[in-house]
Amino acid sequence: MSDITHILLALLPLVTIVVLMVGLYQPATVTMPIAWILASAVGFIGWGMSGTEIAAFSLSGVATASEILWIVFGAILLLYTLKQSGAFEVINAGFSSISDDRRVQVVLLVFLMGTFIEGAAGFGTPAAIVGPLLVGLGFPPLAAVVVALTGNLMGITFGAVGTPLIIGLEEVVFAQPEITAEVTGAGGFENVTAYVASVGVWAASIHVIVGVMLPFIGVAMMTRFFGEQRSIKPALEVLPLTLFAWASFAVPYWATAYFLGPTFPALLGAMIGLLITGATLRAGYLLPDEEWNFGPRESWPEHWVGDIEPGESTSGSDRAVATDGGTVSERHSQNMSLGMAWLPYIITAGLLVVTRTIDPIQTPLQNNPLNLEFVEILGVAGASGSFRTLYLPGFLFVVVSVVTYGLHGMNSREIKESWTESVQKILPAVIALWFAVATVQVMINSGVGAALDASMLDVLSNLTADVTGAAYPFFSGFIGAFGAFIAGSNTVSDILFGAFQYNAAQNIGVSTQVVVGAQAVGGAIGNLIAIHNVVAALAVVGLVGEEGRVIRLELIPLAYYGIFTGILTLLFAYVVAPGAF
Repeated sequence: MSDITHILLALLPLVTIVVLMVGLYQPATVTMPIAWILASAVGFIGWGMSGTEIAAFSLSGVATASEILWIVFGAILLLYTLKQSGAFEVINAGFSSISDDRRVQVVLLVFLMGTFIEGAAGFGTPAAIVGPLLVGLGFPPLAAVVVALTGNLMGITFGAVGTPLIIGLEEVVFAQPEITAEVTGAGGFENVTAYVASVGVWAASIHVIVGVMLPFIGVAMMTRFFGEQRSIKPALEVLPLTLFAWASFAVPYWATAYFLGPTFPALLGAMIGLLITGATLRAGYLLPDEEWNFGPRESWPEHWVGDIEPGESTSGSDRAVATDGGTVSERHSQNMSLGMAWLPYIITAGLLVVTRTIDPIQTPLQNNPLNLEFVEILGVAGASGSFRTLYLPGFLFVVVSVVTYGLHGMNSREIKESWTESVQKILPAVIALWFAVATVQVMINSGVGAALDASMLDVLSNLTADVTGAAYPFFSGFIGAFGAFIAGSNTVSDILFGAFQYNAAQNIGVSTQVVVGAQAVGGAIGNLIAIHNVVAALAVVGLVGEEGRVIRLELIPLAYYGIFTGILTLLFAYVVAPGAF
């Protein structure tokens, strides 16, 4: 076959994903199985892969996706446990008690609280949790969605306790034998874990610099498009607060990435930032002189509000009713302190640190009979997988959820509801992730076939490097954003394009760490306009149908973040670290 034929064939699965999800609005549960069928057909016809090889690498992808799903399920279970126990209402009240100024609430709830939820759970949960909290405070639902999608961008790269980097890159992309050999050989790294940790530091460095304006942008989007005067002037009045909140988050965020790796930056950075910023505001510093609010309710355009009226509870009407006429959640929240509401997350953070840093505890969790290891699946060399039942954060989330039942005095109905909601939330992701990761594994490993040494992704990365030349690093963040846009996940974007970016960087002779770091940042940027993230965020505030309006507004922060990420990547690749691997 000619080179152009291989290029067209390699593009086929990716183009199909774009057409189905973006053009025809098909869900990932439909799109990803079709993409896998096409990738398998291309591997068989164009790359000479055998049916056994395709099946083996597909099963390897399923194993990896199952680890991701275990993490996400545990995180979601803890979120919905706190929702049912009333803890989120207490946390929400704690924030609103600091200030009624909507600008202050955006900084606290969206930038800091949203990033904390992203660090703990990821996968679209911040907008689904923070959006309803904002509406409950009186925000127009459309405004709540727009700012909720924007604010937690810095945390997405390290979301769900580092899943995009640890699972997406370390255990999928850089687990390929030839890349592992290069990283530990020419790269000089002790192992792939050390290499991915370095990638995480470069990603955090880009985020810290570009993200300096992120809290301000969130506030400015609100005042410009949803304020009475349609101006960013009210946002400029709280610029000192937005910069302070950024600094209180960014310093521990970057330091955590540098010293502890990609597991904790978003989680610890947001937790420390919340403590510092919250305490500063409670002490009376950085509060605006005059409170800012939206205009009168009767002046709002119809498209700002859907099925849920601002100020009403968006937690659902299906909760049990207590004997005094209030909901069970209200019964709990009336008797729950702010410290007790936060305690499950504090326990989670502590357990994560202990189980990842203390060897006598870490080792038995990593090596025990409950863990599953798959080596040479179906007899195919290189096709492997694992399911570390106890070591993955999903197990810790489930343990803390069970502990919370007693801490918060939950009854059997509330416990059942938390599990029901969590299962309903995770089910659509199962098929999508299984087939998405299986598709990428087939594309990455297609080079094992007899027809062509280079895999499908190698062919595409070579083409991209040839077309863009030395300017390629500028586009690396946008490529990561494109992956998240079509897949709705930073993790899936890293899996789709991590090897692609690595190979392209090698082809033009720049640092692979910097370029792959930009990919990880780009995967966060694309979440701003990922279709099913936008749909989910609108659904929980009763405003489905306004996807186009939200995406058009989100193009503003996307353009800012993407362009400056590109400029920084060029600067890092050619000036700051021209000799880095």
